[in-house]
Amino acid sequence: MIMGMWEILEEGRDDYGRGFGMRGDLEAYGFHFSKKLYEWAVSKMKVKDEATGKEKKLEPWSKDEVDDMLKANGITIEHDKGYDVAYVANMLKADFYKKSLVDEAHLCKHIKCYLDDIDGDPCRAFDEFFATCIGKGIPVIWSDVI
Repeated sequence: MIMGMWEILEEGRDDYGRGFGMRGDLEAYGFHFSKKLYEWAVSKMKVKDEATGKEKKLEPWSKDEVDDMLKANGITIEHDKGYDVAYVANMLKADFYKKSLVDEAHLCKHIKCYLDDIDGDPCRAFDEFFATCIGKGIPVIWSDVI
């Protein structure tokens, strides 16, 4: 049986009426990254080891490191919600850094373009992350990442 989006969200409520599972995450953070969800998501990111050609885990930047990098490059993110900026920075690091984004300055500009796109979706980072999980069949155990 295929469930619709609202059926997926109907995971239940605790004794105090708060949603848990995906509903609880959305009630707490909206369609944005919490610290736990960000940490879990970046723990799944992989990069190619240039020396061996093999896949390895990304060594992620912390939110503080990303904030410091943006500040050092004179970039202010207007739509910086929760841990979205840290997630996007690490996603770009895994996929494009030192490739098409040749240095920190270009990476920081791309983070700004991604999150502050004037006609973009302010929930883009979360939406794309969740769509990728669905597409790859990766379950998100929401009670673990809230």
